[in-house]
Amino acid sequence: MFIQIQQLEVHPIDFDEKLDPGQIDFGAELQQTGDLRATGRAQLIEEHHGKHLTIQDIRVNGELAATFQMACARCLEAVSQKLAHKFDLLYRPLGADAGKEELSVTAVEAEISYYEGDGLLLEDVLREQVLLAVPLKAICREDCKGLCPHCGKNLNLTQCSCEEPLEDPRWSALKEIRSKLEQ
Repeated sequence: MFIQIQQLEVHPIDFDEKLDPGQIDFGAELQQTGDLRATGRAQLIEEHHGKHLTIQDIRVNGELAATFQMACARCLEAVSQKLAHKFDLLYRPLGADAGKEELSVTAVEAEISYYEGDGLLLEDVLREQVLLAVPLKAICREDCKGLCPHCGKNLNLTQCSCEEPLEDPRWSALKEIRSKLEQ
């Protein structure tokens, strides 16, 4: 769904979208497993900068819900994550802030994104919000043992027969120094 400035000048746009898996590319690490449901409103906010300059910002607020699958950070098994997220975003035309002196960014200004052209694509907004809301690392269960660092077997399923690694001989010189310091 494309949110156009011309339509927003007439009236706010309400949206209630259902996106099937695969309609938005979230990357190789995150797979959408069910419908992504997004509802909300987009509206135009005119911001006056000085006497003669008016900037047309787009405010998009709403909520989304979906189920995703990602790899466990320890054992790489699939983990299902339910996501429900509310958002309230402000998009300013690209280049609207150009030419200003370099100043420190306030917390409010850090929340501003930019759009280019005649509007913005709702799918891009949703993709960004999902990627920000999903946890960086998911774990299949609290007691996940992970993978053996030597043979790569999933230690949750089988016990491997790897021996503890022998000490790396390159560390022996430091070990000798440590033993001398401890005496």
